[in-house]
Amino acid sequence: MTTAALFIILFLCLATGMPIALALGFSSITTIVLFSNDSLASIALKYFATLSEHYTLLAIPFFILSSVFLSTGGVANRIIRFAIDSVGHIRGGLAMASVLACMLFAAVSGSSPATVAAIGAIAIGAMVRAGYPEEMAAGVICNAGTLGILIPPSIVMLVYCAATNVSAAKLFMAGFIPGIALGLTIMVAIYIISRVRNYPALPWPGFSALGRSFVSALGGLMLIVIVLGAIYGGVASPTEAAAVSVIYAYLVAVFVYRDMGPLKEVPWRLPGESLGASMGRNTVAMLAAFPKSMVDKDVKRVLLDGAKVSIMLLFIISNAMLFAHVLTTERIPHHIAELIAGWGLPAWGFLIVVNLLLLMAGNFMEPSAILLIMAPILFPIAMRLHIDPIHLGVVMVINMEIGMITPPVGLNLFVTAGITGKPLTWVLRAALPWLLILLAFLAVTTYVPEMSTFLPDYLDSLKGFK
Repeated sequence: MTTAALFIILFLCLATGMPIALALGFSSITTIVLFSNDSLASIALKYFATLSEHYTLLAIPFFILSSVFLSTGGVANRIIRFAIDSVGHIRGGLAMASVLACMLFAAVSGSSPATVAAIGAIAIGAMVRAGYPEEMAAGVICNAGTLGILIPPSIVMLVYCAATNVSAAKLFMAGFIPGIALGLTIMVAIYIISRVRNYPALPWPGFSALGRSFVSALGGLMLIVIVLGAIYGGVASPTEAAAVSVIYAYLVAVFVYRDMGPLKEVPWRLPGESLGASMGRNTVAMLAAFPKSMVDKDVKRVLLDGAKVSIMLLFIISNAMLFAHVLTTERIPHHIAELIAGWGLPAWGFLIVVNLLLLMAGNFMEPSAILLIMAPILFPIAMRLHIDPIHLGVVMVINMEIGMITPPVGLNLFVTAGITGKPLTWVLRAALPWLLILLAFLAVTTYVPEMSTFLPDYLDSLKGFK
């Protein structure tokens, strides 16, 4: 009775157009009040315990804030320029450079919609002006932007770790090979299509231009080295590394790139100025600007934007965990696990069921909510079948990638529609051919677990990586 009431209320709420976070919370609270023996106090305790019990989730607001600092500034422009100088001279190079830029920015932002918004706002128009069809430009960016939740550091991976108590550091490392392989697969497809349709190639800019664009983008790219180096070097936990990333992103945006803050109009070097004089002048300017940056309107806007996104995501996570709490109290995961185990499925058959369930859920729910509800159900069965928890995590994250570009709630579709000014149906048609690549890649990753487990296992063998 309780289980039926929970899902009936949830589906009724979703049918009325209620946001998923409110629907999860309302259905859970109503079920507890009317049909459960739990007290109202348990609701408040569960909300409070969401962050206190899941320390890894504290990394999410930090990674979001660092992403907003770098997204608001000119990091995306610099990364795109470096990507174009790197592969733009190949046939179809501008589209390939857009994918490479998505891969690099994904490692900075950890967010799929943020990657689409930052790279797509620049790259889609540039591809159209260079002679690419707008459908291809939009489809490439919409799909390549999903790499934001596969290439570490990934917010969705942190949610999976919180739901299953899997090592975030290991899961981050497991995303490297699949993330790079998926990006290269999309780039190979672009190259083949460009050769067939004779899309343009840009002139080779030379090693000097490539070096300059690399140095220009280095401030943003170093965030990848600092965060992942601190985690894998054993210097910091993912949460501590996320906090460091905020400080670094703030310093780069305000004092190095000067895209915001009081130094925005101060040049690094004046015409005819010696290097020593330039360093002295900049040192004085930065010392004077530091206290002003704390109240600068650009910095305050970034803090507010980061807070809005963090509150929205954490609200979804809190309500999803309350929903999962009701499921667990009613032993629903246990019953479903027993049911699926009773089918006698082998590991490969169970992974088919996992993919089908997650692909269907991705059409209607936000990735964090899906993982918090489905992971506690599927994880115990996977352990019984001796499926590696890291491999399962990567498979679930790739399913979440696909969910970002499937209607009706695919966030990347809405972001791309906003950039191009086209209707959602047009964006969906543009993204569909590239979506087939993601589905094929999902099948390969599902049944070649070494793609996910090789790097974590290798590091484990070197130094007892935890």
